[in-house]
Amino acid sequence: MLRLMPILLGLILPFNQAAQAEALAGGYSFGFGPTQSAIELAKRWTPVMQYLSEKSGVPLQFKTGKDIPTFQQQVRDGAYDFVYINPYNYLQDHKGAGYSAFAREKDGKLFGVLVVKKEGPIQDVSQLNGQIVAFPTAAALAATWLPLGMLNDKGVQVTPQYVNSMDSVYRSVAKGLFPAGGGELRTLGTVDPEIKIQLRVLWTSEALPPFTFAAHPRVPKDVVAKVQKAMDEMDQNPQGLALLKANNFKGVEIASDADYNAMRKLNIQPVEAK
Repeated sequence: MLRLMPILLGLILPFNQAAQAEALAGGYSFGFGPTQSAIELAKRWTPVMQYLSEKSGVPLQFKTGKDIPTFQQQVRDGAYDFVYINPYNYLQDHKGAGYSAFAREKDGKLFGVLVVKKEGPIQDVSQLNGQIVAFPTAAALAATWLPLGMLNDKGVQVTPQYVNSMDSVYRSVAKGLFPAGGGELRTLGTVDPEIKIQLRVLWTSEALPPFTFAAHPRVPKDVVAKVQKAMDEMDQNPQGLALLKANNFKGVEIASDADYNAMRKLNIQPVEAK
């Protein structure tokens, strides 16, 4: 039996190495929440993944979920190697799945907004009392919790209508299907200009820390460091800078978990409409 052990190990080790190579053949998965349609997200982020793959030598593959709740559950389950998530979810997913921040938008801040039709009659949030207002999903920090929290604080009662993505919110309000809708300032900056020109920001929240790029603990530290370096240097390269601008970014800067301690002190909780 002992003589068979080297033979068996010789068979098992190549098999394991082949399996690992096959697992990485598609690259490390990089998950982005479906704040916009999957087609729009892919159009904006797949070129970034291709650029970073080339500059870092780490193969990266754009991924998303069918909707925000599904994506958030996938992150909680550790389904993605890398993720781009809001600061509230980052705190939960750092504690749960072990994701660690390594980069974030340079000089970035997260703002929730309420948008209305540009030429519409709504001039004050009090006019929304008793109305149906569009939101992307009940699980969205900036686009749902922040505006709903403000409305609740002001005693303005609205009925949320969830339409799956921020793009859907903006398009629905522009078409006059809803008097107002919740969104996030950065995504509003990337929406189709033909839609954006029809909208007006009625309310803007106070600033929160920006979305974070985070890595799952299974990703080797040297791999994370390579991706981090390539992201940090994007604004120094004309091609990288163009890709950043397409996503309404000035640049990407190095981040760490400690950068989100201020967010921890805010103790933000989910908000439901009254």
